[in-house]
Amino acid sequence: MNSPDNPGSHEPGRKLAAVAAVCDRRFSRRDFLKTFGGGLAILYFIDDLAAQESGGGGRRGGGQARPRSLAAWLHVAADGAITVFTGKMECGQNARTSLTQVVAEELPAPLAAIKLVMGDTALTPYDAGTFGSQTTPNMVPQLRRVAATAREALLELAAKEWSVDRTTLTAAGGQIHHAASGRAIGYGELTKGEKLLVDISDATPLKPAASWKVAGTSVAKINGRDFVTGAHRYASDVTRPGLLHGRVLRPAAFDATLASLDVSAAESMPGVKIIRDGNFAGVVAPTEHQAAQAIAALHAEWKTSPQISDRELFAHLRATARTQPPAPSPDAFRQTYTVAYIAHAPLEPRAAVAEWTDGALTVWTGTQRPFGVRSELMQAFALPEGKVRVIVPDTGSGYGGKHTGEYAVEAARLARGAGRPVKLVWTREEEFTWAYARPAGVIDLASVAGADGRITHWAHDNYNSGPAAIRAPYDFPGQRADFHPARSPLRQGSYRGLAATANHFARETHLDEVARSLRLDPLELRLRNLREPRARAVLEAAAEKFGWQNFPRAPDRGIGLAYGFDKGGHVATCAEVAVDRTTGRVRVVRVTQAFECGAIINPDHLRNQNEGCIVQGLGGALFEALRFDHGRLLNPRFSAYRVPRFSDTPKIDLVLLDRQDLPSAGAGECPIVGIAPAVGSAIFDATGVRLRSLPLVPNGLKV
Repeated sequence: MNSPDNPGSHEPGRKLAAVAAVCDRRFSRRDFLKTFGGGLAILYFIDDLAAQESGGGGRRGGGQARPRSLAAWLHVAADGAITVFTGKMECGQNARTSLTQVVAEELPAPLAAIKLVMGDTALTPYDAGTFGSQTTPNMVPQLRRVAATAREALLELAAKEWSVDRTTLTAAGGQIHHAASGRAIGYGELTKGEKLLVDISDATPLKPAASWKVAGTSVAKINGRDFVTGAHRYASDVTRPGLLHGRVLRPAAFDATLASLDVSAAESMPGVKIIRDGNFAGVVAPTEHQAAQAIAALHAEWKTSPQISDRELFAHLRATARTQPPAPSPDAFRQTYTVAYIAHAPLEPRAAVAEWTDGALTVWTGTQRPFGVRSELMQAFALPEGKVRVIVPDTGSGYGGKHTGEYAVEAARLARGAGRPVKLVWTREEEFTWAYARPAGVIDLASVAGADGRITHWAHDNYNSGPAAIRAPYDFPGQRADFHPARSPLRQGSYRGLAATANHFARETHLDEVARSLRLDPLELRLRNLREPRARAVLEAAAEKFGWQNFPRAPDRGIGLAYGFDKGGHVATCAEVAVDRTTGRVRVVRVTQAFECGAIINPDHLRNQNEGCIVQGLGGALFEALRFDHGRLLNPRFSAYRVPRFSDTPKIDLVLLDRQDLPSAGAGECPIVGIAPAVGSAIFDATGVRLRSLPLVPNGLKV
């Protein structure tokens, strides 16, 4: 499981398996198109997306490359309804809205006429998954070309229908118009319910961002009312005829093996059935409560082995690294920075409903990788592709934590043993304990700087947490940056921003230390070492909006800043903190963040992404950490695991730089990387206390 993008994933005794989600299994893609009365179908495929740390990505998500000539992406029914198919997921990032916007822009058609079908392996084209901020840079241009090709095909059909010159026709509002005669015809009327297969060419003209009318605007979230009123149904809301509820027997500790199991007490409970499948054991019952009682009644004996605690973690990571760096320059300024494991803590725990029908399996579940989960289910049950369907409702957040499909496999095992559909919803304690965590890490930095603030030597060594954004974007001569995989005592994988958060925390904190030692303004030091115009633009915009140069000094108040880059985006973050020396409480008072990710598709949703990243990033910056000892998690619930609260939220000012001359990049990850180093530097500015470990103040600041 280790790779350059997979930092030492460690899953012995708990390698699990799949993920899925939302309709009747018998409703195939052919049935879907038949139900919608034929229409216009556009075929197109793009290359696989890059893999993530635990995303599997590329060909792992179903074991296939995307063919370039098969799979319908867009369908126009006879009544004018437009259906667009994508394997991407909606996990709260508003992808459904932005993708619909670009289709409406290029086709063009009213937003209300367009329906996106997402993440259904029987209906949508293969996709590696929703991760790595790839939806915008990859799926947006794909669907723009699909919609543009549909537009051109419709124009050609209308020209033939009316025997007029194609250049005299225009497409607007879901219709083709002929200005000379005043005629208009709807897209559905034009297709007459017949499918039209067209290969997509990269030469199909797309509208420049400067001329966008629907894209580039703050369209409200599609189906947003359903989410705020509770009408939306998540995987845990799915029900099937004859549904049972399941629970799975969990080990007493990581890597524990089952020595013996007494099921007599649980077997005697009315309606309860015990499911055994090799080392897998679980129960099904008519209600969730009965299933919980039954699993508690199982008497298991476990064989455990000695394991380390979080107190030994960083020494362990350094000692178990597969590679070691060269000796640092003897005159270099050297410091070590550490990052703890943290949990994803999604609002929606892992959930799946599994149903077997005539040897075929359908799973409804919340996942970021429906085709990857299908592949896991195929492997787990030795099924061919056509016998497994994964359906994903819009999912209640993932943050990189829902790449794997273990809970889908568990639900399918229970359903196969019970002979009935089974719903499995992980408890919050299971979510914390058995899901993978953001990797912990140790980062060594060594630098040499001249009196003018120019960095002349830079060495960056990351142990375990990952290589994302490890190479500094600054103009550092002779820069060396290396990732050293290590043996992780906890199961670990992708988290929003991957290791970019850890690497930026170390790098930007180190630069603040260099600046302070030289008595240089931290902003000026960065500008002296940056040539990239986009980087300089966000730094200058954030500093100006924040009032960096004119900050009014006050006791126990401090400011800090950081620059970050990742996934095609550039971010600069300024933070102001207040420290109460009596209680040790650190309060982030104000955050200003400038962000640039090319042409902006939806300004309001981009603001939401930035605000969400900042608030989530505050947790890992200030207090979030998984604590463990001898194979057991010590804080596997919200009462013991501190996440940001409303009272922790600072005043947030955002500056969005709209570069309509550049392709649109993703915004789900880059905006999180600047908050931790900015806050850490602000704490130093206020108190003179330099903190080099995340979380910075899990128990308050001792001044």
